[in-house]
Amino acid sequence: MAPAARTYVSKALDIMEEHSLRRHQIDWADLRSRTFSQARGARKPADTYRAIESALTALGDRHSTFWDPEQAEQTLGATAAPFEPPQGRSLKNGVGYLALTAVDGSRKTYDAYVRQGRDAVAEAGGAEACGWVVDLRQETGGGMWPVLAVAGPILGDGTVGMSVDAEGRKFVWSIRNGAPYLDGKTQGWSASRPLGTGRPPVAVLTGNQTSSAGEAVAVAFRGRPDTRSFGEPTRGLPTGNVTNRLSDGAVLILTEAKDADRTGRAYDAPIAPDEEVVKDPRPVARHRDAVLDAARSWLLEQAACRRK
Repeated sequence: MAPAARTYVSKALDIMEEHSLRRHQIDWADLRSRTFSQARGARKPADTYRAIESALTALGDRHSTFWDPEQAEQTLGATAAPFEPPQGRSLKNGVGYLALTAVDGSRKTYDAYVRQGRDAVAEAGGAEACGWVVDLRQETGGGMWPVLAVAGPILGDGTVGMSVDAEGRKFVWSIRNGAPYLDGKTQGWSASRPLGTGRPPVAVLTGNQTSSAGEAVAVAFRGRPDTRSFGEPTRGLPTGNVTNRLSDGAVLILTEAKDADRTGRAYDAPIAPDEEVVKDPRPVARHRDAVLDAARSWLLEQAACRRK
């Protein structure tokens, strides 16, 4: 192996060994031996990509990944990556509905998502809503913080969750004036329009496409008073990733922490809803949304919405 290739692989493995969520479960001498063996004969960094990908798979977290320089540029270098904006509407009896979607890319993309998402909250009723449906069934992952910046006013101020690393260190997520913070540091968005003085009941919808950042938002609603989840279990990747740039522009995205809710309970598997509701597969039910129907029925039983 050429020195440049060996140095490149060593750096990637060093990052994994120092920061991986599963670093205490890995035989690092064995993994290094297997990785260097697979990269035997490599002359340049690009020749080692497959070996690095295999090492990431061997970590067993099911969430770490590797992007070559072209993939990294397409995803992280785009100034305005496309996304499906959040959708908001008012349902009958004063219930607000907010569908949160996945977003990834540059700061410009995130800012556009937050702006459109906050507009969707206003369109769904804002402070006039007696309760909320927060639909995470199409939140397939990406950036967590812009999604929390949209959901923040519904979540309410205070601690909403945390990341927990392999050493048990906790990094607290909180909401202040509707905006998200990490360990007390702003994530870049100003306060949002308040939703009134009370804490309205919230029904959270999840499904098997709810993944990664979507699961983090689901976790943020866990333990919130007057909150219940409906639908199907999530995909099972409630873990936090960190982007590590390598010398040639490739990116090693490494799982470094588990998500935990405001009570400290950590998650590392599919998250089951409080009330499982499976979509009726029959053609006659094609246009029915049994999950949304169950959530709305529950909300209308809550004191805040019985008055409507």
